[in-house]
Amino acid sequence: MTSDSNLNIANTPETPKKTPKQKLLSVAKSFLIYGLAFAVIYMAINWWRQPVMPANPQLQLTDYQGQSVDLAAMSRDKPTLVYFWGTWCPVCRVTSPTIDKLAAANNYPVVTIAIKSGSVQELHSYLAEHNYRFTTINDQEGEIFADWQGQVTPSYVVLKNGEMTQGLTGIQPLWSLKLRLWLSEVF
Repeated sequence: MTSDSNLNIANTPETPKKTPKQKLLSVAKSFLIYGLAFAVIYMAINWWRQPVMPANPQLQLTDYQGQSVDLAAMSRDKPTLVYFWGTWCPVCRVTSPTIDKLAAANNYPVVTIAIKSGSVQELHSYLAEHNYRFTTINDQEGEIFADWQGQVTPSYVVLKNGEMTQGLTGIQPLWSLKLRLWLSEVF
């Protein structure tokens, strides 16, 4: 019995140990597969939750200070970013500084729509407190956002020639927004 058991052990093939290069390739492959799966799921959810341009959108608006804002005219010259947000939205506290930087750069028009964020005075106080300089429409009742079938904040729409070219939601880095605006300008 001892000789048989030694024989079985000797005949059992040993699994070869992976080299560091093979381990690295295995980890990279796993990251690639999981990253690709995440990207596909993220894009599908983003597509499902993005705002939808109404059949007859109201593109002539008035900002909270009483100034006229013509989104159709603005988007004729350059793609225009419309940012739907709220003072009550915790994620918007992360994204709004990015939108302010984009608006301050003045490369593309940026118009924000504050959803259910209180009175004109409350919105003004919030914007002043955070030193935001972007153009803001006060959508006190959420009617504009509802018209665009918005589901989540923050949401973004890129308009070109009065038509929606892109819609997205969630946290977007500055480079992503610039890239989307540039793509809308080029294509």
